[in-house]
Amino acid sequence: MRKRKPKLRVIAPDPRYGDPMVTQFVNNLMIQGKKSVAFRVFYDAMDVIKERTKANEHEVWSKALKNAMPQVEVRSRRIGGATFQIPTEIRAKRKVSIGMKWLIKFARQRSGKGIAEKLAAELIAASKGEGGAVKRKEDTHKMAESNRAFAHFKV
Repeated sequence: MRKRKPKLRVIAPDPRYGDPMVTQFVNNLMIQGKKSVAFRVFYDAMDVIKERTKANEHEVWSKALKNAMPQVEVRSRRIGGATFQIPTEIRAKRKVSIGMKWLIKFARQRSGKGIAEKLAAELIAASKGEGGAVKRKEDTHKMAESNRAFAHFKV
């Protein structure tokens, strides 16, 4: 067992919206340590969202993230030679990071020109409750629901 929890790193707020969650999102978006490129991509995507939806782009992003965050997940556990999928609640921090990773993953898989365009399209779709990331969340919830009988096996 671990003796103590590691110190939580403080994430600096981003320059445009003053939101540490945006910085966390950009950190997940970043490839090979190129943070300035990741910020440029994110802000370009936000500009595209503002153009297309005529709404507050930061609110669209927050809504997309909220719609993509799973509440429960299934964990595998071996019990007496059989492997059960046990539904478990997710900690708040993990919910956020899973939601962000799914949004970015499905944005990258989209067809389109440039990552900023793809990200904008995925965020707009997720804010409306559609798109790959939201579908993944719903599938995860369905799986947890169908395995609810094993919930008493706590992981």
